[in-house]
Amino acid sequence: MKVSERYGREIGREYALRVLKENIVMLELEPGSRISENELASELGLSRTPVREALIELSKGQIVEIYPQKGSFVSRIDWNLVEEAQFMRLTLERAVIRLACQGLEEEKIQGLEKNVKLQRFYLENNEVSELLKLDNQFHKELFTITNKSHIYRLMSNMILHFDRLRTLRTKTVDQMYVIDDHMNILDAIRMKNPDKGEKAMEQHLTKHEIDKEIIHKKYPQYFKDN
Repeated sequence: MKVSERYGREIGREYALRVLKENIVMLELEPGSRISENELASELGLSRTPVREALIELSKGQIVEIYPQKGSFVSRIDWNLVEEAQFMRLTLERAVIRLACQGLEEEKIQGLEKNVKLQRFYLENNEVSELLKLDNQFHKELFTITNKSHIYRLMSNMILHFDRLRTLRTKTVDQMYVIDDHMNILDAIRMKNPDKGEKAMEQHLTKHEIDKEIIHKKYPQYFKDN
């Protein structure tokens, strides 16, 4: 497991929750694997209480399964939950991109363009984890600049199901489509064309459906039988 540094004002539960999310999404904690509260607390320099609180929070979104007397486990990928997460993202991000296409300050558009340029750099240097972080930042920024950042936070636990699949796609499918999709979204914003923006966002968030069988065949141990 990879342990990132603790932020200055981050309380224990928030720190444990963030580190767990990062490792679950990047599959450092593999689907089906057991999570030891004692080991995690030791690695993070925390007591067991904030770690347990973080695990309970993740269990609410079914990303972690807690069994009395047995322990906590990273849930296997459930296609039904992936589809629900994708549905939520698609519904909300269609609305957000339409708002963004009504007109943004040039400085904000340039900020999004800088993000995409960095994505290209990390893709060319085969740093997939950084590419995924920037991809998430790109979408988060769309919510922020349209004054919908609270909505993004509310959906953050549910989209973990979708994000794990995205990580598997990086191991299976060429990721240049991510750059191309984001450029199409930016073009729509510059053109102030909400229909084009919505179409570009839909194409971007439904790509996983094309590769579903390939991913499942390569990593069957990560999936729950539905």
